[in-house]
Amino acid sequence: MHRFRLGLADLAATSFAYSPLQEAVLSLRMWTHPGVYTLQTPGFERLRPAFEALGCAELLRSLIASNRWVPDFLTPRPHSPAPDFRAELAVLRATPPGRLRVELEQAFLPHDRVVPAPLAAGLAEPARLLALIADAIEEYWERCLAPVWWPRARAVLEADLLYRSRVLAQQGAAALFTELDGRLRWEDGVLAIRRKWDVMDGVVIVDGRGLVLVPTFFARGAITSISDDHPPMISYPARGQATMTGPPAAPPGPRALELLLGAPKARLLALLAEPASTTELARRLGVTPGAVSQHLAVLFDTRLVTRARHGRSVVYARSVLGDELSGPGRPPGAQPRR
Repeated sequence: MHRFRLGLADLAATSFAYSPLQEAVLSLRMWTHPGVYTLQTPGFERLRPAFEALGCAELLRSLIASNRWVPDFLTPRPHSPAPDFRAELAVLRATPPGRLRVELEQAFLPHDRVVPAPLAAGLAEPARLLALIADAIEEYWERCLAPVWWPRARAVLEADLLYRSRVLAQQGAAALFTELDGRLRWEDGVLAIRRKWDVMDGVVIVDGRGLVLVPTFFARGAITSISDDHPPMISYPARGQATMTGPPAAPPGPRALELLLGAPKARLLALLAEPASTTELARRLGVTPGAVSQHLAVLFDTRLVTRARHGRSVVYARSVLGDELSGPGRPPGAQPRR
């Protein structure tokens, strides 16, 4: 069990971020453990021909242990709420080569008893191995993830961060940690993670370094670094993952609401029970982002929705007035189980 000890200052400094590099690395689990992340399976099956065509596919598969662990150096803590993939890849490339052997052994030896051959063979020249791994992840990103999958995924992650920030502001840290995942337990200034394969019973003193919470599509519960030596970070299952399976039909607005606002705005208000960006809303409605922006501007001016900038995107959500006008349904703070 990992335990994070947070003082009041640490709790106040707890923040959220998403990580395109982490998503690229953890998504390799889709090729080594098919069927584990069912909500992502349809989209990744469409990507399979592109992945199998990569000359580095074997090396990429070798980065995932049989218990789904990955070496810590592959998932550095993001330095901003919405980092650029290449900036994160530069951090990976700057990893001291001497760390590779230690962190590969930490990831693979406890469960697999051996470092995979493609990685073990490169440890004689760790700097070259690091460059090969970084090049392989970059090629995978460019050819498989960046064209279609990542723009949709980023919209879901941005909406998750906005929602979590609202929960933290409105309900406090205890409610936030409880809702993030059932593996988390918050008590007396300690945030504990229960894990299936615990080989270390560590206590991490955050001590001013900050705790960063990172949503991901490729975890079934809260996870953290294998080693306690890394900056404190917890990844948790992102909400809204079901929207990645395909373009769902937009829910119709109640008839009275349609008469008041018009059908397009009523449908938008119904969709905004979950925070979403303009691009994501346009995709789900099958219209242009420009058309969505015009309707959102009216909804914002009439105080039916709120908006917040996150990275390069503006994320919208229903306001309290918008919730009341939309009628009975799931309470604003409720969350479907993943």
